[in-house]
Amino acid sequence: MSYTRYRMSAPLPGPNGAGDLIFDWNELERKGRRLPPAFSLVDETLREGLQNPSVEDPPVSDKLRILHLMEELGIEVATAGLPGSGQRAFDDVLSLGREVAANRMKIKLAAAARTVVADIEPIIEISQRAGIPVEAYVFIGSSPIRQYVEQWDVALIARRSAEAIDAAVKAGLSVAYVTEDTTRSRPEVLKTLFHAAIGHGASRICLSDTVGHATPEGVRNLVGFTKDVIAESGADVGVDWHGHNDRGLALENGLWAHELGVDRVHGTALGIGERVGNAPTELLLLNLRLRGQLPESRDLTRLVEYCETVASAVRWQIPLNYPLVGRNAFRTATGVHAAAIAKALQMSDAWLADRVYSGVPAGLFGRHQEICIGFMSGASNVSYWLRERGIEPSEGLVEAILRAAKATTHILSDEDVMDIVQRVRG
Repeated sequence: MSYTRYRMSAPLPGPNGAGDLIFDWNELERKGRRLPPAFSLVDETLREGLQNPSVEDPPVSDKLRILHLMEELGIEVATAGLPGSGQRAFDDVLSLGREVAANRMKIKLAAAARTVVADIEPIIEISQRAGIPVEAYVFIGSSPIRQYVEQWDVALIARRSAEAIDAAVKAGLSVAYVTEDTTRSRPEVLKTLFHAAIGHGASRICLSDTVGHATPEGVRNLVGFTKDVIAESGADVGVDWHGHNDRGLALENGLWAHELGVDRVHGTALGIGERVGNAPTELLLLNLRLRGQLPESRDLTRLVEYCETVASAVRWQIPLNYPLVGRNAFRTATGVHAAAIAKALQMSDAWLADRVYSGVPAGLFGRHQEICIGFMSGASNVSYWLRERGIEPSEGLVEAILRAAKATTHILSDEDVMDIVQRVRG
């Protein structure tokens, strides 16, 4: 067997001339593409995220703060809500639109609407009163099961879609046409609806995995089919991917959609959304960055603040083991792990310490590696913990703390350790 092909991966160089310290199997013969200039992320936190049955609709002041954090993270589009659903929703979307205009923000606003003219009219009014473009995401169910329950036929869906798109386009709005439950819809129905939407002026087609049905194979098949239909139309139309997480595949499907040629992928902060939620915006950004598909100049150090701000605003509990943002994401109490990190830090090498036991460099995203003391810890944990706080790790002190840690069934709190320090010193 020849192993030549396995030497083709792009290794990650270490710091200070240390050589290639990480062999990256992910890059071996990877066929992925760079982000095209037109690629964008659509953040649905303030619309889809608020549909989760366990969240609270936050005050507009919190929504404005979240909008500014999206702007600072370089998120290109924010769906501000569904203004046709009530006066509060209308007022909040209008406030967000005025904030974008007043601060000359780069982020673009979108708003959702059913395929009824009464839902389009509030978006038109908001756009005019705020003085900025607001893109209309116009949605209607397209799958056989939805048609059966609603007692719709394809002709009715196409007619309602055309009426709503016509009203938006006539008022100068850009329209993204959303077929709900696209991933369970028949190809001949989608072809009819896509052609009708494009013919009436929709500038984007949004493929929606409404119930989290799709697998990566389904993403490939559906995106390829859609691009063929668009090519057949001869129109210049963009493609969105909106995915849910019912099978736990929302993040993976979002990344695959990008690889397969979709130029907009949707997500929400922490994946919050209906049922078990959507693709997490912060993990889409994290993975795009680690795959080399976002420029290094794009500052993502406020991703954690963005997630924590959303969680606080909607009263959401972030799981301890949640990637990037969870309390334990960069925290270890295991002796072997801590010893390796401590040795890297003793070399005064933050780059090394951030990667020797972590696949996600904490510093890129505004966090740092943490070493705790518990029943699986060793002397390295204790010495590191003490030095971090300016305390000399004498042999007797290290032994006393380690003895206490081994006698417990949990991690020692900072207060626990300091009590031991005071007792030994006193």
